Amino acid sequence: MSLAENGATGVPAATKRARPVIAIDGPAGAGKSTMAAHLARRFGFLNLETGAMYRALALKAIEHDLGFEDEGELLELAGRTRIALRPQLEGNLVFLDEVDVSRRVRDGDVTSAASRVSVHPRLREWMVEQQRKMGAGGGVVMEGRDIGTVVFPDAEVKIFLDAAPEVRGSRRYRQGGLLAQPEVTEEGVVKELKERDARDRNRAESPLRPADDAVVLDSTGMSLDEVLAAAEAVVLEHLRAD
Repeated sequence: MSLAENGATGVPAATKRARPVIAIDGPAGAGKSTMAAHLARRFGFLNLETGAMYRALALKAIEHDLGFEDEGELLELAGRTRIALRPQLEGNLVFLDEVDVSRRVRDGDVTSAASRVSVHPRLREWMVEQQRKMGAGGGVVMEGRDIGTVVFPDAEVKIFLDAAPEVRGSRRYRQGGLLAQPEVTEEGVVKELKERDARDRNRAESPLRPADDAVVLDSTGMSLDEVLAAAEAVVLEHLRAD
């Protein structure tokens, strides 16, 4: 498939795909990874978790004792970094320079660092290029912050998954095993999510927002089964109409 780009915007030109790209965007803790994994299994697509790419680069910055504010240094680091995602039925394996870092990139310090790394415009451009290559052929579920607005604005299916920060924080606190860590409070997790929301929504490059043609799912008052059923319905509607 050609990746011919619009010269003015750098966005891939719309091309008819045999199978759709499903773009899932939303704030931290909304449940995007759970939804992406479910839809990939349900429809036999590949689950390409783009946020893991940012976490992998953030991990490398941590290992090299680099600051997260110097975009030039981070971009140079990215240029000599190999990040690969290998989809599995139970979730992605994440490789950083051929080393499996699937568990390490889920740690809190790496997740926090990734949020700070991702604000840099030129670094995001580099990441977007990698992400477009990975999903160009379709038949993929991609989740992140700007998949439907920047990475694949021509995605056939776009879902923006949201929930109140208090609900997202409570879910993350209870489901992430944080109850056993007395130094971490539910209020602290909610506060951190609100701070991350502010960074993601107010950054100059690719701020977090729903695409104009996205289906917005607010899961604040919904169970997990209800959310997944609603997402399935969105995809099925597209597949039946195609």
